Amino acid sequence: MDRIVDIATDGRHLSAYRGFLKVEERNQEVGRIPLDDIGAVLVHAHGITYSNNLLVALAERNCCLVVCGPNHMPVSIVWPLTGHHRQGARMRAQWQSAKPLQKQLWRRVVVEKINNQAAILEAVGARFGGVAALAAKVRSGDPENVEAQAARRYWPLLFGDDFRRDRTHGGENSMLNYGYTVIRAITARAVIAAGLHPTMGLHHRNRGNDMALADDLMEPFRPFVDICVKRLIEQGHSDVTPEVKNALVSLTALDLPTAEGVSPLAVCVQRLAISLGQSFEEGKIALEFSLPPKALDLGTVTPSGSFK
Repeated sequence: MDRIVDIATDGRHLSAYRGFLKVEERNQEVGRIPLDDIGAVLVHAHGITYSNNLLVALAERNCCLVVCGPNHMPVSIVWPLTGHHRQGARMRAQWQSAKPLQKQLWRRVVVEKINNQAAILEAVGARFGGVAALAAKVRSGDPENVEAQAARRYWPLLFGDDFRRDRTHGGENSMLNYGYTVIRAITARAVIAAGLHPTMGLHHRNRGNDMALADDLMEPFRPFVDICVKRLIEQGHSDVTPEVKNALVSLTALDLPTAEGVSPLAVCVQRLAISLGQSFEEGKIALEFSLPPKALDLGTVTPSGSFK
């Protein structure tokens, strides 16, 4: 599995050295990681410096470098220009895809997200029928915003009536921010590796969002962050600590059921991005999603800090 590298200590220097990402502090090496093992680099600290050779080496491997703000939300993503041998054809097909196709693709994404939210509620023993029933109401393009209707039911059932999802708040909101940043990073890499342009989204179209398509495709995987944070809170965690980061990063290796057997979440993201590229080129829906997990198959943070 590709590794997520988190830089959380101030004043460190990152460089490329003989096939490794080398981390130094006051000119002393404190660690190194094989570049070929890295899926994304997340930077949360102050005073970090980089060598240009490192940025080139990461780009050559389709690795994203994500710069985060104090609330653990990404404020910048450095992504490569070339990621796939059919990139030109894929991007033209993506740009020229018909609106009805884009709307149908977005409908499928929303349905899968709601199905996974219902599965998560079932896993924690909450009432899930009301959320599950909403999946059948999603129409092309989701004009009634059923996604938001599901969210209004989902959050109180998962975290309690007093919870409010607010990216600027601390506590469980910061933990959710960090987990979503991890999923966003691996989705951005998958989008680029599939030869798609991350700025051209199916639904997210904010002019300032250079990762709109990644934000679209990560939606079905957000609920897995939610249940991990739920379990961490139950264990007494209340903020983004190294232990919490370890559990949330381990989500990339979470085994999910698929039509072809069990696959890690990161692989499911890659397959979804590839299938989206095929959908654009063929002009028809060919999306490959993971299947909603069974309640007994997930929901535990192990003593080693990984989530299963």
